[in-house]
Amino acid sequence: MTAVDERFMRRALELAERGRGLTSPNPMVGAVVVAGAGAIVGEGAHLRAGGPHAEVEALAAAGPRARGATLYVTLEPCAHAGRTGPCAPALVEAGIARLVAAIGDPNPLVAGRGFALLERAGIEVVRGVLAEEALRQNRVFLTAVTERRPHVTLKAAMTLDGKIADAAGASRWITGEPARAHAHRLRSESDAIVVGVATVLRDDPELTVRLDRPWPREPYRVVLDTGGRTPPGARLIRAGDTRRALIVVGEGAPADRTGRLAAGGATVVRCPTRDGRVDPGACLAELYAREVRSVLVEGGGEVNAAFLDAGLVDRVAVLVAPLLVGGRAAPTAVGGTGRELKSAVRLAALAVTPLGDDLLIEADVLREAPRG
Repeated sequence: MTAVDERFMRRALELAERGRGLTSPNPMVGAVVVAGAGAIVGEGAHLRAGGPHAEVEALAAAGPRARGATLYVTLEPCAHAGRTGPCAPALVEAGIARLVAAIGDPNPLVAGRGFALLERAGIEVVRGVLAEEALRQNRVFLTAVTERRPHVTLKAAMTLDGKIADAAGASRWITGEPARAHAHRLRSESDAIVVGVATVLRDDPELTVRLDRPWPREPYRVVLDTGGRTPPGARLIRAGDTRRALIVVGEGAPADRTGRLAAGGATVVRCPTRDGRVDPGACLAELYAREVRSVLVEGGGEVNAAFLDAGLVDRVAVLVAPLLVGGRAAPTAVGGTGRELKSAVRLAALAVTPLGDDLLIEADVLREAPRG
């Protein structure tokens, strides 16, 4: 790996970022065509599922200058036809002489086939340039492909003493405007937003994306509601396309309640229960079948605990306000029965970002190593 390769791969990663929140169920991908003595002659990014792939966009921009050039790409080119045609044969046809890729694609439909096709055509293939950055950028896609379930981020807004509401249940607003704006950016990057019915009954949230510009994708608004207690007039049902409001109930939820929800336009999904509540894993399986690849769990505390206890949280994003409210009855970010210290959920790759007066703390959940 050379400094030149790193420079052009960083540009490819920048281009890929243009698709954040827009490409699901596909990955974010950026591509750069470099000819001769280091001149960029074509760039491309994948911007939506079903749209042109980054490599195709970059080749189109380069035109005949792609012959004999190097193509930098953040993910292994595909060799199979999906919503669009395969990219690897297009690179061969364009006359690319060298391919530099950040990471391979673990999708079983690709998984080295793109690299192999290019190498058989006599194209030099270099792998692993800025791989760590590319892995972080596409963590959602990679989790979905390898785990066959959506990537789950647990998001919470809390006071410095860990409360997500005061003792009377009031939670608006714990954090300031910059932190709330970031929470909406997290929503915009997600395919589904999940809350528990207690949050719906207490706050009546919309669960929509509200940014400084219209957002073209509408995440599913999902309520875990074992008994079907969500009011048919809840704002989250009426906030957008009612079919994007999913009320996930237990198998024994009363038919009269689910019937009223369905009559109001919501989609009612029956799932198995676990310990008397909707099974988080079954819920994720239902969402995965709807091409959901990224889930933002917004709680409250019991829902957060259920996903953590099931080992289904991949990342946390906690917004912390410089407030102390106290109160034994005030809810915390993670409820449930709790854990012994030796069994605590451990986090890694901690990142802290100031947002106005608040802090954003992000981290990956460490998985227990399998016992041999």
